[in-house]
Amino acid sequence: MRTTHYEFWPKGLTTTLTVPETTIYENLEYTAKRYPSKTAIYYYGGALSYKELFLQVNQLAGYLEHEIGVKRGDRVLLFMQNSPQFVISFYAILRVNAIVVPINPMNTPDELRFYIQDGDIKTGLVGQELLPSIQPLVKTSSLQSIIIASYNEYADLTEEINHIPLEVSSPSVVYQEQGFYNWLDCLNGDREPSTYQGDSNDIAVLPYTSGTTGVPKGCIHTNKTVQANIYGAYHWSGATSDSVHLMTLPLFHVTGMVHSFHAPILAGGSMVCMTRWNRDLAGHYIQKYKCTHWVNISTMLIDFLSNPNLSSYNISSLAAISGGGAPLPAAVGEKLHNLTGLQFVEGYGLSETIAQTHFNPPDRPKLQCLGIPSFDVDARIVETNTLRELGVGEVGEIVVNGPQVFKGYYNRPEETEASFITLDGKSFFRTGDIGRVDEEGYFFMVDRLKRMINASGFKVWPTEVESLLYAHPAIQQACVVGVPDEKRGETVKAFVILQAGQEGQVTEEEIIEWAKERMAAYKYPRMIEFRQDFPKTSSGKILWRKLQEEELAKLSS
Repeated sequence: MRTTHYEFWPKGLTTTLTVPETTIYENLEYTAKRYPSKTAIYYYGGALSYKELFLQVNQLAGYLEHEIGVKRGDRVLLFMQNSPQFVISFYAILRVNAIVVPINPMNTPDELRFYIQDGDIKTGLVGQELLPSIQPLVKTSSLQSIIIASYNEYADLTEEINHIPLEVSSPSVVYQEQGFYNWLDCLNGDREPSTYQGDSNDIAVLPYTSGTTGVPKGCIHTNKTVQANIYGAYHWSGATSDSVHLMTLPLFHVTGMVHSFHAPILAGGSMVCMTRWNRDLAGHYIQKYKCTHWVNISTMLIDFLSNPNLSSYNISSLAAISGGGAPLPAAVGEKLHNLTGLQFVEGYGLSETIAQTHFNPPDRPKLQCLGIPSFDVDARIVETNTLRELGVGEVGEIVVNGPQVFKGYYNRPEETEASFITLDGKSFFRTGDIGRVDEEGYFFMVDRLKRMINASGFKVWPTEVESLLYAHPAIQQACVVGVPDEKRGETVKAFVILQAGQEGQVTEEEIIEWAKERMAAYKYPRMIEFRQDFPKTSSGKILWRKLQEEELAKLSS
């Protein structure tokens, strides 16, 4: 295990962290006892205290157990956008010792059917606006009961707020069909849940991989694997009971899950919840609630900083801005630092590791860097075929061992076995990500294993080209893919979103010539296509694969 990075470890933090034997639910229970009157969640003019949050978790848990019949070990679907109900549902499911299955709200009925069948799911908690996607599956699959949540029940729309999402402003609808339950009715029940008997080794949550390289797979996480990262995030971020966290990442996603509500709840801080991303509303909320912590994704921060109205908001309360999912371009990081004095702190992790295995030290971050291994994480770079461990600067696959690593893929023993290797008597998870480590022990992503472009025999890593393109003053966002080429095998194409006001001011040819001067001959993009927006996941990651598929479809038509 490398220890070079300990030299740059945050001052005052131990390099090891004992994971508590308590459960995720007990984090909320203890915080509600400590800070009952503190505001837990601000939501479009509404507010919920920790006492109220804890009470409603237990009211919902009692209904799930006694009226719907949810039992220990049952998989329960959580299909909502960011809202107080998402947080309440998550902890209520844990309260009855069931397993949370958080699913992307963008999924179609056919996609939902897969998750429901894969987990043999009988009960779901669903946002009202998502009902058309799941309604056809009630009684035609294992799904028998759904609790329907209307977000406006937690907002106070008498307060004048601009940019309210339609999902929040839409009035509640009362459903009478068999198997459908209205949220407020579930909270009005008078049945207490049975005595809590949760254990740190109980399965707590089953997040699914994105499925970009095959069928989605459920990642088995216990209370203990999740607690490793909740406590790690809490200590690393410097959160306190008076921290105010801007909640913009989707909560079904592991980073949003751990950093946007689990860690703040452990700390006893407040959360400012946004159902939909809106850069003006984010600026307004940072100013109004004096937000101190904001975990986001680079595309979100790029959009926020490119807002021509940004100077009208006082965002000086921000003390920490961090994120992951995609490297932040150096030019954007410099813009953030010039504006706020803050450095963007990047991290790295996967669904299989319930968010972070790596963090950048807050007082010594490196841009476009995954960071250093987190508490008790052994991370290495290995040659993809021989699995031989590689040295400083050599490019290979990132493998990790740590307390947050999942217990395997749900009902997929063969794929679980194939995902782990043994080095020096320890089990390591194969991330499938290509990276390198520098002489100081910082890890850098080179690219996804499947994404590398082979141009005339040379390896081109799209993220490197994207990073260089971001230095062009007219470029707001860039996405690079490989497209077939008769002579080179593959060639490099860049999709580009221009900064506001730059449309018509710069041409494709000018950007190609600019890139040619700054990149190796095999690396610079031969093709540029301007776009107004990119296809993205709900967590903000650019769907490069979809852009590449569009290119391949053009060639085959």
